[in-house]
Amino acid sequence: MTDREPQARQQSSSELSEAEAIEKAKEGSQEAFQALYDRHKRRVYSLCLRMTANTAEAEDLTQEAFLQLYRKIGTFRGESAFSTWLHRLSVNVVLMHLRKKNLPAVSLEETTQGSEDDFPRKDFGAQDLALAGSIDRMQLQKAVSDLPPGYRTIFVLHDVEGYEHNEIAEIVGCSIGNSKSQLHKARMKLRELLKMNRAEKVEDSEKQER
Repeated sequence: MTDREPQARQQSSSELSEAEAIEKAKEGSQEAFQALYDRHKRRVYSLCLRMTANTAEAEDLTQEAFLQLYRKIGTFRGESAFSTWLHRLSVNVVLMHLRKKNLPAVSLEETTQGSEDDFPRKDFGAQDLALAGSIDRMQLQKAVSDLPPGYRTIFVLHDVEGYEHNEIAEIVGCSIGNSKSQLHKARMKLRELLKMNRAEKVEDSEKQER
């Protein structure tokens, strides 16, 4: 019977619901924490990669995010979905990393001019016609990774992760108007980068034909 106990314990931990895993992880269960890690590691890594555009940094920050989760899971009260809470924790880990590298998420030199209505509004998930066309996914990913860190952070949080400007302002520590300004400039820069990438692609294909 004793030989079967570890297997039974392992099987039960893998079948834990998220709520059960959270409660057991709060009590110090390594198996429960591993279950949470396995469920959420890919999304946390994807977020870190989009915000840093660096695979090595993304891997390190993913580990740091789960280290923070291990330390702070006791503070989770269930007032929001666990995935949302972990997502915000991960965003904060990345922002702290950017600040330590002297790459502020929002440049202090950026100021907002004009009213908030001067900036384009776009529902999350809606198609941006100015970006539509012959843009494939790899082109878009490369262009986003080439954005300056400040622009990339705001763009990822709003257009990819779906945060509202008031939420971004709170997370990043800027004004709502500044968040809108940064997003507007990020989109303009992104279109410029995509145009350059397309031009380079055309030039390369012409060279190959010669």
